[in-house]
Parts: sequence; C-alpha cells; structure tokens
Amino acid sequence: MTHLTLQAVTKRFNAAVAVDRVDLSVPDGKLVCFLGPSGCGKTTLLRMIAGLETPSSGSLHFDGRDITHVPANRRDFGMVFQSLALFPHMTVAQNVAYPLKLRNTAKSGQTRRVTELLELIQLPHMANRPVTQLSGGQRQRVAIARAIASQPKLLLLDEPLSALDAKLREAMQVEIRLLQQRLGITTIMVTHDQREAMTMADEIVVMEKGRIAQVGRPLDIYREPVSEFVADFIGLGNILPVSYDGAGSASLPGGRRIAVTPPTRASGAEGELRLLIRPEDVCVKTAMSPGMGTGIDTTAQTTPNQLPGTVTFIRDVGASLEATIDCSGFTLTAATTPRETPGLTLGMPVMAELPPHACRLIAARTTAAAAP
Repeated sequence: MTHLTLQAVTKRFNAAVAVDRVDLSVPDGKLVCFLGPSGCGKTTLLRMIAGLETPSSGSLHFDGRDITHVPANRRDFGMVFQSLALFPHMTVAQNVAYPLKLRNTAKSGQTRRVTELLELIQLPHMANRPVTQLSGGQRQRVAIARAIASQPKLLLLDEPLSALDAKLREAMQVEIRLLQQRLGITTIMVTHDQREAMTMADEIVVMEKGRIAQVGRPLDIYREPVSEFVADFIGLGNILPVSYDGAGSASLPGGRRIAVTPPTRASGAEGELRLLIRPEDVCVKTAMSPGMGTGIDTTAQTTPNQLPGTVTFIRDVGASLEATIDCSGFTLTAATTPRETPGLTLGMPVMAELPPHACRLIAARTTAAAAP
C-alpha cells in the first residue's frame, strides 16, 4: 500500500524553480530519506508535504485523498524541525503534551499518553525538568515524542540531527531508526549526509537541482548509481572519463584498456560516459602481497585490469587504510587494511587491480539547469 503520492509537483519562487515536476510514491511504514546538496529542493519538497508551502502546480495525495490545498493543521502529520522548536518555558512533559492539549484531549488522556511516550524515549525520570536543562540528544528525543504524541499518520523530519556532534549524531541515527521501526510509522527525513541516509533509510530519494536523480534502496543506489552526480554524492568513488567500445572494453586516460561491466539501458549510461569503481573494490598488491614475488616492476606487461602505479598519499586510521595511487594519467583511491597491504608506504610501487564486475559505466554529469 502506498500512503503518499506526489504527481508532477512543482514549486516556483518568482523566477526560481525550487522543485521541478516531482513524481514520487512513499511506501507505507517505511523510512524514506530525501538526500541531496544544499539548494536541491529537498526541504521545499518536505514543506509542501507538510502543508507549509503550496505547490505552484501538481498534486499530493495521501491515502487516496487529495491534500494539495489542505492546511497543515488538518493533515494529521507530525514534524520535527531542524531547530527542534521546543518551548523553553515548558517542562519535558508539557512540551510532549502540547499537541494533545491543542486537540482538547482530556487531562487523563494527556497524562497517560505522555507517560507512554517518555517511557518510549527512555526519559520518564525527566518529565518535570525544563527542556533547557537537557542535553542535545535528550532534546532531540523530546522533539520526536512531541511530534508523535497525537499519533500522526506521517512523520516528517527536517535535518533533525544537524546540530549534534558526530558521536551523538550516530547514536541518534540508530535510536530514531529503531523507534520508527517499533512504531511502524511512515517517515520522511531530509538530510544532506549520505552516511546518515545509508544508515537509516529503507529508501533514498536523491535530488539534484529540484528534480529526482534516483530513487532506490541504499545499497542499490550505492552499487548501481544512474549518473556521475549520484555516484559522486553517495559514498566515495573513483570516477574517470572513458571511451567505450560497445563490447565490454573501455579506454582509460592515457589509453590503457580494461574490461568493464557493459552498461544497461536502466543505468542511464548513454552519451558521454564515466567509469565508476568504489575504493573498496580496488585491490592493491605490493611486493609483500602473496604471490607477488620480491618486487613490482611498474614497466612490466600486466593483465588488462592490473594497473601499475605509485602510492602518493596514505590515510591511516588504524583498522583501515586509504591510499592514493598515481597511475600515470589519472589517480585511484583504494580502501584497504594493514593486513591486506602490509608495509604500504609513500612512494612504493604497487599494482592496482580493478575487477571487471566492479567497473561500471555511468552517465557523465550534466550541467543543464532545471527547466523554468
């Protein structure tokens, strides 16, 4: 069942197009992330779903009902703003009870619901504490409890974790995801953090210049991006200009040919192409790697997908290594470990192996702006 459907939704602010002809279906009970850079239209789209902005054209339907012009207070949606917007003069319990009070819920009903929610967010002992005395993570949980107090049919989150430090942010990602799964509430979250989207979402909507660039499950988008923009925005990737012969072979900068995964029509790889290979798929072989003998001759003939190069940069974070390799005409980034590449040092000659199944051809980035 699909709860929310958007049909050709467009939003203009004078001559500027913020959202351009968006078609989207949001599945029931799932957490969907709107992901993209600043200015791509994701927050404007969320605000139109909330009823805080009116589309310039197009329509929105929820449970089969046209809500395009339904006021925000009649949509029965919960929303958590980036600023959280908690009332500083109220206690935790009073903040959570506020939407119930607006709906004239009986006092006994308010008390019972607030108690349930404070147990749910694990803050029952702080019911009477002013929200100004809470930590960032605690305030975040209170804002979510207030948003779901009236049991909304849809929960909207506008970059709710952006103000938190890195460690707390990661902890809250897990907490919100577990809470959403426990409640089974359809949730739409706006973020510009691809790691956050990959961690939390059932489905990611990648946006570019007011339009949807790709929709899919996190790993599907990571492994099968349809364009250079999506590949570059979701995770790290080696993206190189190539020419393709149409028969499973591509020419890299400098003229070296390698075997690649042929593009499919669904990949959007038409016209100018790019080669994508993720850093974790680049296999780095050193003189100390098993089967490599006593050294590496960077001038020797190699198999098509083995490229000689030199290590020019190493980022060592203990359990993992990130190496930059100069392959004479282009550079590659490889993600590896000390066990896989023992003794890796700057200036070391290495062999970078690019498995054909991991070498994907995608559409090159376009520079055209959204249509007015």
